[in-house]
Amino acid sequence: MASRLLEKYKAEIKPVLEAEFSKNKTLTAKVEKVVISVGAGEAMKDTKLIQNMQDTISLIAGQRAVKVIAKKSVAGFKVREGMPVGIKVTLRGEQMYNFLDKLCTIALPRVKDFRGVNKNGFDGRGNFNFGLDEQLMFPEVVYDNIIKTHGMNISIATTASNDAEAFRLLELIGIPFTKGRA
Repeated sequence: MASRLLEKYKAEIKPVLEAEFSKNKTLTAKVEKVVISVGAGEAMKDTKLIQNMQDTISLIAGQRAVKVIAKKSVAGFKVREGMPVGIKVTLRGEQMYNFLDKLCTIALPRVKDFRGVNKNGFDGRGNFNFGLDEQLMFPEVVYDNIIKTHGMNISIATTASNDAEAFRLLELIGIPFTKGRA
């Protein structure tokens, strides 16, 4: 069963982008991957908390999250080689579109006093990054199973060649950006 957002991309979004930006149909911008990541912070030494964070991100993404292990020791941060320093999951294909659909239609509207996602998260090459303060906005997360609330960073990589094209793609997908200049 194909994702609702993937069908919308093929039927509605792609023709609009082709008309506005690209005459070549193979160069039309599309979402390549979505990476959800969480830094461990003070949870590095607590394996139970790390496991809880990993389970939560796996629930949200619909795919198993992996622990990110430190490659080098950094004395200033009290990090030793081999310690878990974060959790990440990379989504592609249909799971990526399912996650983006859930993010735009269910999770972000549940945020209290939400005014939109800041437009300043573009990197100049058509990729977009933004952070969320807590994981409780997702319907899969059960509040009683959470040991400690944590935020997450969401990186959306697109094939767009510039920020204007990527902004238009994400706007058509349904990401609610802030109104005005900021």
